Amino acid sequence: MLLSLAAMNTLAQAPIVIAHRGASGYLPEHTLAAKAMAHAMGADYIEQDVVLSSDGVPLVLHDIHLDTTTDVARRFPARARDDGRYYAIDFSLEEIRQLRVHERRAGATAGEAAFPHRFPLGPGMMTVPTLAEEIDLIAGLDHSRGRRTGLYIELKAPTSTVRRARISPVAYSPCWRKRITPSAATRSSCNVSMTRPCAICATPCRHRCH
Repeated sequence: MLLSLAAMNTLAQAPIVIAHRGASGYLPEHTLAAKAMAHAMGADYIEQDVVLSSDGVPLVLHDIHLDTTTDVARRFPARARDDGRYYAIDFSLEEIRQLRVHERRAGATAGEAAFPHRFPLGPGMMTVPTLAEEIDLIAGLDHSRGRRTGLYIELKAPTSTVRRARISPVAYSPCWRKRITPSAATRSSCNVSMTRPCAICATPCRHRCH
């Protein structure tokens, strides 16, 4: 009994590791590569910042702008707003698929990296993932590595995003069923039960990925 109590006490004191934007100190933030590396490094939770495309698809992106982490200005030079920024909500998923993600720049028009000692700033090799793609990646890694990794989802500027998107505000309900249909592997990887009633179906959501 004493050994069991000691083990429980050690477990309770163990820190919870949350991978902020994935393994962003090693690879460009919020790319699937950064999330895979965070998983390999043993993160308990992996963070997802979420914004919407103009056609209502949840994207994993830290900013509501695209210009500091992608090549949007080169690919769509005429699409900036009056403030000179390129907003994710102004682009469809098809257009965002064309972008390449690079290490964060120091500013929207800056030529230098925000964090010079991280991954080199250069032509991007990666893309902006959707939330569904990232959930399936983490679920697959959980399956192949025998782990249970939590999702740490943050909605970025949800009120203004929903107002400008061509969708109903229901897309930002606590229940994601209307926007994402997780695979069976994704469902099996969820490790947190939510008891608050869903705003859409009025029943408790048991899967964080919904």
